[in-house]
Amino acid sequence: MHMRTVEISVGAFVLAGALALVFLAVKVSGVNLSQSSDSYVVQARFDDVAGLRPRAKVSMAGVTVGRVARIEVDMEYGEAIVYLEIQGQPGNLSLDTGAQILTEGILGARYVSLLPGADVETLADGDLIEETQGALVLENLVGDLITRLGAS
Repeated sequence: MHMRTVEISVGAFVLAGALALVFLAVKVSGVNLSQSSDSYVVQARFDDVAGLRPRAKVSMAGVTVGRVARIEVDMEYGEAIVYLEIQGQPGNLSLDTGAQILTEGILGARYVSLLPGADVETLADGDLIEETQGALVLENLVGDLITRLGAS
C-alpha cells in the first residue's frame, strides 16, 4: 500500500513538472493562445528587415503593443512591407509615429520599435507609417569598414 502511494506521488510530480515545462515554453515563445479581436493593422515600409520575422514583437517605450503580422516584398520599389498588428482600437498612435527595427541585446531577436509622434491625427486600420528606419546589419558595417581601411 505504501509503495502504491509513492508511485502515485511520483507520477503526480512528473505530470506537474511536464505541465510547468509546457507553460514555460508557451510563455517564452510569445505564442498568444487567446484570440483578441481588439487589434488593428498598420503598414511600414523598410529598406532592410534583415532578421525580422513574423510574430516578432512590436514595442513602444519598451512595452509590447503588438506583433508583426506578416512581411512582404514590394518588387517595384525593392522595399519590404511589414504589417504590424497593434493591440487596442485605432486612435492610439499618432499619424507621425515612426518605426525602427532594433535588436534585443547583442545577438538577440529583431523587433519593431514604435516612436510616438505629436500629431493630433491618428493612424487608422490599414494606414502606412511614413517614418521608418531599417535594420542595422552588422555584416554590412564590417564590410564597409574593411573597404574603407583597404582604400586608404
